[in-house]
Amino acid sequence: MVHHDTGPSRDPDWLTLGQAARFLGVAQSTIRKWSDQGRVPAFYTPGGHRRFRRPDLETFLARSGPGGTQSGPLVLLVDDDARVRALVRITLENEGYAVREAGSAEEGMVAIEERKPDLVLLDVMMPHVDGWEMLRRVQERYGAAAIPVVMFSGKVDEEAQREAESRGATGFVGKPFDIDALLAQAKAAAPV
Repeated sequence: MVHHDTGPSRDPDWLTLGQAARFLGVAQSTIRKWSDQGRVPAFYTPGGHRRFRRPDLETFLARSGPGGTQSGPLVLLVDDDARVRALVRITLENEGYAVREAGSAEEGMVAIEERKPDLVLLDVMMPHVDGWEMLRRVQERYGAAAIPVVMFSGKVDEEAQREAESRGATGFVGKPFDIDALLAQAKAAAPV
């Protein structure tokens, strides 16, 4: 969508591709793809650069609110960052998954008690009880391989990935998300 107003010159509501990617917590390639698909409106400068309006990005996050009637595999998404949860939820719901969110490990454990998910996407870095401890509790209560768990973290290195494997996680994805990598992990663990 091309805007015909004064444009993104120096208005703080206009974000560059990099700023918009950070705002949504995704890779620049992901937001580029979404704007090419028309899912996120973008303004194209005469030099061919994209600019994004902050209100459009906020609308994108809110547009697919929880409560949809998805009938696919149930994914429990556990992350203390509401913006990350919204982005991942939208992506998974668009692929046919039913998504339940939890803002902490404690909420996540309650959600599992209420309804066992087909997959847990679990942030490593959370206050109070971190993702590693929640993973341990899930395995202790339900068995090591009973519920597939894909860990994700802003700390992306080979050691974090090895640690996820050694602790029995099904997979590991770094942040900002490469949405395609996250979907590939989800589909491998809980096919739609």
